[in-house]
Amino acid sequence: MFSYTTRQSLILRVNQDALTVTPRPSDTLLYTLRQELGLTGAKPGCENGDCGACTVIFDNLPLKSCLMLTAEAVGHEITTVEGFHHTALQDAFMDHWAFQCGYCTSGFLTTAHALLTRHPDADRQTMVEWLRSNLCRCTGYQEIGDAVWSVLQAGQT
Repeated sequence: MFSYTTRQSLILRVNQDALTVTPRPSDTLLYTLRQELGLTGAKPGCENGDCGACTVIFDNLPLKSCLMLTAEAVGHEITTVEGFHHTALQDAFMDHWAFQCGYCTSGFLTTAHALLTRHPDADRQTMVEWLRSNLCRCTGYQEIGDAVWSVLQAGQT
């Protein structure tokens, strides 16, 4: 049983590895991934669930890691952008220049990866709906949509 007053070791399943962490009871999954595990792909942005920079894949669905306590993630499968290994989606982002500063890119990649996994035959409207959960402040969304659409059309992930 998790105690809300003292630190306890927990085992998280991240990028297919069982990792031991010792978070404070108030630590978010985002904080633990970055500070304790050194997985800095998920970015702190708004830290209230609006921007999507902290998105990870949680049991095959995109999740904003700033909204979940670390203790709630025990027993679930978490994939961060560091868990991707040279995917067609990453190549498409490069080919379509679907980034500028790159701060939001990992959130878009994880959301798009979950979309491609769950809905490999998604239409353009479904793609747009999924990508709406992420914000980019420095580029147009056209390039991001084009990159994801190109992977959907090619039937790759």
